Amino acid sequence: MSVQSERVPEGVDVRLPSAARVYDWLLGGSHNFDADRAVGEKVVAVLPSGRRVAASNRAFLRRAVRYMVEQGITQFLDLGSGIPTVGNVHEIAQDMDPGCKVVYVDYDKVAVAHSRLILGGNPNATVVEADLCRPDEVLNSTAAQGMLDFDQPIGLLMVAVFHFIPDSLRPAEIVARYRETLPAGSLVALSHLTADHAPEAMAAVTEAMKNSRDPMYFRPYAEVTALFDGLDLVEPGVVSAPLWHAEPGLRDVEPDDVYAGVGRKA
Repeated sequence: MSVQSERVPEGVDVRLPSAARVYDWLLGGSHNFDADRAVGEKVVAVLPSGRRVAASNRAFLRRAVRYMVEQGITQFLDLGSGIPTVGNVHEIAQDMDPGCKVVYVDYDKVAVAHSRLILGGNPNATVVEADLCRPDEVLNSTAAQGMLDFDQPIGLLMVAVFHFIPDSLRPAEIVARYRETLPAGSLVALSHLTADHAPEAMAAVTEAMKNSRDPMYFRPYAEVTALFDGLDLVEPGVVSAPLWHAEPGLRDVEPDDVYAGVGRKA
């Protein structure tokens, strides 16, 4: 079923697939177009676990936010936040503490439009239309400066976004710029797809995404771990996403193709 025309923001080319909308499709969402679904179907064809991996990454986001609130974090900056689906950061955090504040950041016009719609009437959550690869633009935005107190710990979320950023943009330097801005006591959650466990399947995923607006760049464990440089890793460190603070009561949790971790700024 196609998204109705009135839900398409002006200037959006629905023929060009985007990572945010493909991810929404993998999660079972409805904010995607034919081009996005075509790419999603290609991904699932070469990586049958694609939907499970997307759900696992989303579950890591949920656990990381809950952990941060338990540690006293009450304000969040979510980079590359994507299409709003059930279990958004503000829903998770504000369910635990209604006073939590959230700033979402994305450059996908559809993601931003739907974020504005779902956040209407919520004074403690907002969205910035900006490219996370330009940290100063994000950090100096009116929304971020107005919503966040940079003298108090912040929960920085970089979940499932850096595998869309090529080496040429120097992802480690981008992370470092955000880290430098954070006050002591802040927590950083990051997850990243890898080809370490299924190189042939992930190479096929790369091929499926190469003509989208957001081609993918999978990285090995050492490179993902290096993105946490300058932070103190929270136990159990950088691990397969389902293994990071696994849900109580779950048995035989299987690793997947996402590395995830949380680091603390001393």
